[in-house]
Amino acid sequence: MPRPPLPRPVTAVGHRGDPYRVRENTLASLRSAFARGADAVEIDVRLTRDGVPVLLHDDSLKRLWGADLPLERVTLDRLRALTGPEGVPTLGEALEAVGDRRVMIDLPGATERSVGAIVGTVHECGAGDRVYYCSSAEAMLLVRAADPGAEIALTWTTLAPPRRVLLDAVAPRWLNYRFGLVGRALADRVHRDGLLISTWTADTRRTMRRLIADGVDSITTNRVDALSAVLKGNRT
Repeated sequence: MPRPPLPRPVTAVGHRGDPYRVRENTLASLRSAFARGADAVEIDVRLTRDGVPVLLHDDSLKRLWGADLPLERVTLDRLRALTGPEGVPTLGEALEAVGDRRVMIDLPGATERSVGAIVGTVHECGAGDRVYYCSSAEAMLLVRAADPGAEIALTWTTLAPPRRVLLDAVAPRWLNYRFGLVGRALADRVHRDGLLISTWTADTRRTMRRLIADGVDSITTNRVDALSAVLKGNRT
């Protein structure tokens, strides 16, 4: 009796690296995610006061690094002094550290200036073919203006589909949803529209299995080792 077809391939994305083991958005966290089975990592990128793209989700250093300072008021040199040599890396350092691996760049607090600097750094590093971007429609429109060839995962927070005029302007490859919104009907609709569906941030094996069964193409997780194990189980 023939075996049923295997589920479609699913990309495992480490959310800010491997944050349950190593401080998020650091080089060590990115390396740990790939060592534990990630196909890609998601990172958050903002600008320092002097316009250098660095990896930080929050708009201040308080939660992760204990300094109650907005990043926009801190130069790169001051950031190095505050967080140490293994602290907040630049985007260029991160792209070099992960080699030819895939990187999803989230753009919290995106502005025309920050997007221009980030996209410019990606291309200066020769990483345009392995980087893709995710964030709101407003941020992705800025990315599309800065790089007509960029790969985009448009983050969408409602079950109502994006309007065609927006899809035409952003030209995403992916729609990126919070995992609780995703079911088989949504995944099927996205695929009928010729797009891929990614989802965030799924951390239990039960949720991962459900999303795989529903037909998603990518899962972003804080537990990339657990997702890797679930995906291996699905392939056997």
